[in-house]
Amino acid sequence: MKTEQLMIVKKELDLLKKHLKDSNLSEYNKNQLLAELGSAKIVKEDELPEDAVCIGSEVEIQEVVSERKYTFQIVLPAEANMKENKMSVFAPIGTALLGYRVGAQVQWEMPNGMKTFDILKVSHKRI
Repeated sequence: MKTEQLMIVKKELDLLKKHLKDSNLSEYNKNQLLAELGSAKIVKEDELPEDAVCIGSEVEIQEVVSERKYTFQIVLPAEANMKENKMSVFAPIGTALLGYRVGAQVQWEMPNGMKTFDILKVSHKRI
């Protein structure tokens, strides 16, 4: 699977780099995140495309194999609440999606195995 270039704001890039250092990500996910961050295009907040996933984005994704759709907002860990569909940026899927755009296909090792997701919609709800 081709690694697409992330478009990310500096504060979110720094957050992911710190997470990479401090987390217990699987070896696959660490290597994937390192590759993605290494080629990321850093943009100013007002230059981030409307369809790029960032903290505060509401995202609709579809798991490729099961075709199951999920919609949630990516938030900082303190605001995460699954009853309100608010997913921590440090949850596996939150980390996997950050910086990708609508139409991208993201492969990430989840707690229940390797999964591939299509990003269907992104709307910004800045926090």
